[in-house]
Amino acid sequence: MPAFNKFNQFVQDRAHGVHNLQSHTLKVMLTNVAPVVTNTIRGNLTEIAAGNGYVAGGGTVVVASSGQTGGVYRLVCNDFVFTAAGGPIGPFRYAVLYNDTPTSPADPLIGWWDYGSSITLLNGETLPVDFDPTTGVIQDQ
Repeated sequence: MPAFNKFNQFVQDRAHGVHNLQSHTLKVMLTNVAPVVTNTIRGNLTEIAAGNGYVAGGGTVVVASSGQTGGVYRLVCNDFVFTAAGGPIGPFRYAVLYNDTPTSPADPLIGWWDYGSSITLLNGETLPVDFDPTTGVIQDQ
C-alpha cells in the first residue's frame, strides 16, 4: 500500500471534536484527480463515476480498533476491497479516506493514498485498500 497522506484540516477537525474515529462511519472513495493537503471536505474532490461495482461515495470502512498505548494513538481498520463487476472501474489513482458522519462540515477528509499511476479495474479484478494492521491508518502521539 502506498504511504498515507494526511489532509491539513484533519488535524484541526480532530482537535475540535469533528471526528469520533471509533464510532463514526468512515469511507474510502476513488478519484483520478490529485488531492492536495489543503482540501477539507469530500466535495472538494472529483470522485470517479459510480457503476460496475463502484458505489457513489465509495465503500464503508470497518474500524478494527481505535485507542492509545503508551501515549501513541492508532486507528486500525480492516482492509476494504473494490471489485469490478459487469465492467471496468476507473481510471483512478487515489484512494481517499473521509468521515461520512458529520453534517457540518459535511464529509470531512482524513487522508489519501497515491497509487503512482492511474488504474482501471477490469471486470472481475479487485483492488484491496490495505490498511496496515500494525501501524494503523493513523498513528499519532
